Amino acid sequence: MMNQSANVQAQETGVQQHLLLFVVALLSLLAFYHQTLTGMIDIWSRSETFAHGFLIFPIVLFLIWRRREHLARTPVRPDWRALWLLPGPGLVWLLAEVADVAVLMQLGFIAMIPLTVWALLGTAVVRQIAFPLFFLIFAVPMGEGLIPPLMDFTAVFTVSLIKLSGIPVYVEGTYFSLPSGNWSVVEGCSGIRYLIASVTMGTLYAYLTYNSLSRRILFILFAIALPIVANGLRAYMIVMIAHLSDMQLALGVDHFIYGWVFFGIVMLLMFWIGSYWREEPEPVQVPAGFRDEASATSPRYGLFALLILLLAAWPVAAQLLERDIDPERDSIALTLPTTPGDWRAADAFTDWRPDYKGADAETLAFYARGDARVGVYLAYYARPREGAELINSQNVMIIQKHPVWHQVGEARIRVEGEPGYLVQTRLKSVDQRLLIHDWYWIGGRHTANPYFGKLLEAWERLRGNGWPSVGIVLFAESGEGDADAVLEQARRELLPLLEQRIEQTWQHSRESGG
Repeated sequence: MMNQSANVQAQETGVQQHLLLFVVALLSLLAFYHQTLTGMIDIWSRSETFAHGFLIFPIVLFLIWRRREHLARTPVRPDWRALWLLPGPGLVWLLAEVADVAVLMQLGFIAMIPLTVWALLGTAVVRQIAFPLFFLIFAVPMGEGLIPPLMDFTAVFTVSLIKLSGIPVYVEGTYFSLPSGNWSVVEGCSGIRYLIASVTMGTLYAYLTYNSLSRRILFILFAIALPIVANGLRAYMIVMIAHLSDMQLALGVDHFIYGWVFFGIVMLLMFWIGSYWREEPEPVQVPAGFRDEASATSPRYGLFALLILLLAAWPVAAQLLERDIDPERDSIALTLPTTPGDWRAADAFTDWRPDYKGADAETLAFYARGDARVGVYLAYYARPREGAELINSQNVMIIQKHPVWHQVGEARIRVEGEPGYLVQTRLKSVDQRLLIHDWYWIGGRHTANPYFGKLLEAWERLRGNGWPSVGIVLFAESGEGDADAVLEQARRELLPLLEQRIEQTWQHSRESGG
């Protein structure tokens, strides 16, 4: 009897030691990557779309607490295999830190948490809390890349229903006009907030309500599709209410109130429908003595030490990469040629200009040749860093709800020669229309793909070349003549000169130590 009691006490002591090492490792992880965590918290605090992030960690702790009876009977057995996988998210974090891609840094950081659990507490523990560990992914503020396609869907869906209602409508991109007034689908109308909230709540509801994997997956798919369609219906009803009330209702503050009330009704409807297939929770069924098999193993301090080294290696590597790069450029003189080839300097034909944030240098020039007129804009970033990134969702051709200009079209098109692909944007104001081509120049290579551009930036940083990242924008008036042909000709003839000026600026900044 005494031997059995001593064995139980030894097991409990071993488990407590394992848990203590895990807590130390988790606190070390939070300390090593505190800037990534504070970056997430900053986004939660300033963005209504991601404000739910504050609830994710408490929800995860609650879900783990619900499994306490299972965990009490689960053996704790550290697993070396987790260490083989840990460099994966660490490398992702490092590359993202080098290229300043916040969402990938945060995903890499979050992925290290379940691997830490696996390494120090074992496979059986991970299986018991697999969903809470997976649910941590909803703490990462991501999904903004879905805004453009959601805006397009909402515009097409709304206009289609308006036409079915027998109301004449003129459509141009995400802007449309009714006899009663003009409308546009902006970011706030995309439904991204509803979609992210629905997927987060729907995933949690599916886990708590169903036991079978098939039902959980089906409900999550339902939680994805429903808010997208519902947002289209919401937009249609807002337009119709305003149209039928002679533009007196569903505008201003009540526009947003109506949207959130409608979304609340949709969520209640989703949960009500899901409740019809509810399953009772599975009872705790763990064989007697299940923990006795392995819980008396002593803590593996060598595994713990190696884990801490692997967690710390990536922030240290990031600091070493930062050490050899001048964090600021005091003065960068970026200019454009006054007489490039057959083109000559001309007066400005528009007051529009791109909206790029935090550029180390920027320049704008206008050229003419015969009747053809083009504008050239360069945004020069010495290196990507917080608040000064070329590839950033805040760098746009026109801000939302601009008082003068409206974006009526955007597409990624293929062209002959460099850059191969570019982004084509169409803008209009009351008295002018513009056709715009833009892309990136990074380390001597051209691309219009933001993801490939981020990889190029990371590669250049890892190589230590220090090449800048430059946004190139060409634009011309459309509606008069062939603007596409004008921009194609200007791109072929001016691009070599632009590349030369960029390289000269970079060389001068290196020689001057700026």
